Amino acid sequence: MNVAYDLHIHSSLSPCADNDMTPNNIVNMSILKGLDVIAITDHNSCANVQAIVNCAKNTSLLVIPGIEIETAEEIHVICLFSDMERAAEMQKLVYSRLPDIKNKEEIFGEQLIFDEKDNLISKESRLLLTAADITINEVFDIVNNELNGIAIPAHIDRQANSIISSFGTIPEDIDVKCVEISDRNTESTIISNLIKLNRTKRIYSSDAHYLWDIHEREYFVEVESLTITNVIKTLGVSK
Repeated sequence: MNVAYDLHIHSSLSPCADNDMTPNNIVNMSILKGLDVIAITDHNSCANVQAIVNCAKNTSLLVIPGIEIETAEEIHVICLFSDMERAAEMQKLVYSRLPDIKNKEEIFGEQLIFDEKDNLISKESRLLLTAADITINEVFDIVNNELNGIAIPAHIDRQANSIISSFGTIPEDIDVKCVEISDRNTESTIISNLIKLNRTKRIYSSDAHYLWDIHEREYFVEVESLTITNVIKTLGVSK
């Protein structure tokens, strides 16, 4: 079956995201847009994921726990997990590697944590929008091999915080199974320069920071049935 996805959505926990990116707003907008599966991928944290998973219960929408990790090389990597326990384990590691910098709300924005009814329960005081002291090689090894998730280089076609802008290529010592492209107009140029990508699965997610940026029902992956395990498995298979 083909399922419509958007696997890169920020909640209001990300300081750069709109405060309207609450659990109910995200779930309802995703359903309204006809999506079957989404992933919540805040910067260096999964603190809002459980509320959004709970909010989506008894609906047709599948929510995958995720984190967008900023590595020591300042590369953004989408990390998807089969359950909250593994996501929380990764968050614990990332928190231990983040610099101890307080968030300045007036500069970076608020970092809001909600419950499943959109009640504000706390704010994250440590700045999340910064690089953690963890290399991209470590992220791929831990997420793919120890936690049975999948690590995906984010927005590889952008000039900032992408694996290609940092390395100029995809290093051979990183086992990249899937990449995210943010602008399909740039895809052919990237593929022509990096032949390796011809065999690498590519996804097209929104990196939504505002409700209206969440994708419509326009991108699909084929899975045996709609489960988190099957989506991760599909993303991990080369083309």
